[in-house]
Amino acid sequence: MSDLDAAKETLVAELREHSLILGEVTLASGAVAQYYVDARRTLMRPSGFRAAGELIAARAHELGAAAVGGPATAAIPPACAAIAVPAGADLLAFFVRGSKKEHGLQRWVEGPVAAGLRVLVVEDTVTTGGSTATAVERVREEGLEVAGVVAVVDRLAGGGERIEATAAAPYSALVTIDEIYPDRPDRG
Repeated sequence: MSDLDAAKETLVAELREHSLILGEVTLASGAVAQYYVDARRTLMRPSGFRAAGELIAARAHELGAAAVGGPATAAIPPACAAIAVPAGADLLAFFVRGSKKEHGLQRWVEGPVAAGLRVLVVEDTVTTGGSTATAVERVREEGLEVAGVVAVVDRLAGGGERIEATAAAPYSALVTIDEIYPDRPDRG
């Protein structure tokens, strides 16, 4: 088993144990679901943090990205994980604000990145893809080049397709809901 296969196996196990919440919940999109995946519960634990970091750093290098980041709350843990692992030592991290800063540099994107830099947009969990698609637009407004988009978890609810169409760059997920919760009630 390769190091990346082991990292994925660890990530799936950690997500199942710490991030899958069964019960009715209202999603950011307003839709009601019978389960929820709070990837941050895994990403903010040492083994989940390391596993996701290894996988994200590998994807960033594969796509030739020099930095990783995305929507503030959703991207900070995975972006920090990617730069914290040895494989990500050469990467930078950034985040995209929910609203443009009205003072200082008045930027959408915060971090040590500048126009022309090739970046990997990351997100913890994708359902409809709305916040990620918006972040991609903001990243482009700042002059950054989107090499690709990676979700830690894809709920397989159409968000991946929306992101790929918006980003005009490759989209992938480290893990899908099928791997975390294969017996879920809405599985088609």
